[in-house]
Amino acid sequence: MENFVIQGGHELFGEVNISGAKNAAVAILPAALLCDDVVRIENIPNISDVSLIIHILDRMGAGIKMINSNTIEIDSRSVVCQAVPDDLASHFRASYYLVGVMLGRFKSAEVAMPGGCDFGTRPIDLHLKGFRMLGADANIVNGMVCANAEKLVGSSIYMDQVSVGATINVMLAAVLARGLTVIENAAKEPHIVDLANFLNSMGADVRGAGTDVIKIRGVEKLHGCSYSIIPDQIEAGTYMVAAATCGGDVLVKNIIPKHLESISAKLIEAGAEIIEYDDAIRVTRFKELTRCNVKTMPHPGFPTDMQPQMAVLLSLSKGTSILTEGVWDSRFQYVSQLLKMGADIQVDGKIAVIEGVKELTGVKVKATDLRAGAAMIIAGLAARGETIVENVVYVDRGYEDVVEKLSALGADIKRITVNDADTETVQSAG
Repeated sequence: MENFVIQGGHELFGEVNISGAKNAAVAILPAALLCDDVVRIENIPNISDVSLIIHILDRMGAGIKMINSNTIEIDSRSVVCQAVPDDLASHFRASYYLVGVMLGRFKSAEVAMPGGCDFGTRPIDLHLKGFRMLGADANIVNGMVCANAEKLVGSSIYMDQVSVGATINVMLAAVLARGLTVIENAAKEPHIVDLANFLNSMGADVRGAGTDVIKIRGVEKLHGCSYSIIPDQIEAGTYMVAAATCGGDVLVKNIIPKHLESISAKLIEAGAEIIEYDDAIRVTRFKELTRCNVKTMPHPGFPTDMQPQMAVLLSLSKGTSILTEGVWDSRFQYVSQLLKMGADIQVDGKIAVIEGVKELTGVKVKATDLRAGAAMIIAGLAARGETIVENVVYVDRGYEDVVEKLSALGADIKRITVNDADTETVQSAG
């Protein structure tokens, strides 16, 4: 078991480079199987979710060649249609993209129900609806998502609610279908645009990604390509919020500022100063934080994946803030951990009322999911005294070299390994 040990109370100064986008990588890597060729993908984040999907692709027969820690070549010529069992699919949510990929390439897919962070019911009804509209027989059978079709034919598909996962899965299945597929009320997140650009680099015809109507004209075959994944919007936002919460002066590099506009706007409202450059954002904060209201919404609204981190900042902001979750049913599980640190938060359904406090106090807390883990780190960095964050395996799912990156900004954070004999060894950033 590994924990983070944080000595709080330090302002953050310096520069941090943002890695490739997790949410793009876990869709683009499986999408490489759609072509019977070799694909080179650059700027992949070195995180556990990416390692898991690479392991699955290897088990499915793909030739995997790691050029370096952030570049991979995938040879899909030897991939065969086979079931993806529970021991592989159950560890993270994005495994369900293999359904769309296998259905698109082989017209048949059998993938165990996905796992991932637990913060509310996340049904795949819209995914199944989309597959059926393309002509597939799609159902859940004995815990497996099964989809089969003699042929896939383009169709007009209206998403009853905005769903990133369903939009991506239908895109993956439709690129090799006959005719035109139109996805209405489609999700517009940056990683959907990135996936569309990747598919087009392989010879697909996808238009309208980033709007609420995506049109996909099926092609007979895709080919290999070389592609670089976009920077991670949520990792960038997490470091921005950390800088604003702790105070200091941090330059967040290798980013796309437009993807961060909703986050920048709320940080400015809370008292931080933001300067945008072509591929970087500078966050400074030396004055008192002030209250603001935040509601998470699908892109281009404030991202749900930034909600826990923002709750920490609001806990240290003067006045009463209202934080509303507009995407998931149960994403406030982490609040009990912040209460242990002295935060004043009242949760009623999807609404949290946050009364700012003068300081948080370091205690032992745990990460309840990936982004909650990031929030616990920020809380520990800002708190008085020592904070121990447990369940850091969640954080490793989505943040590359988090100890090293924060330490370079002046944070006092270490990774502690607790062995079977209950003795601790310390791995510092160096």
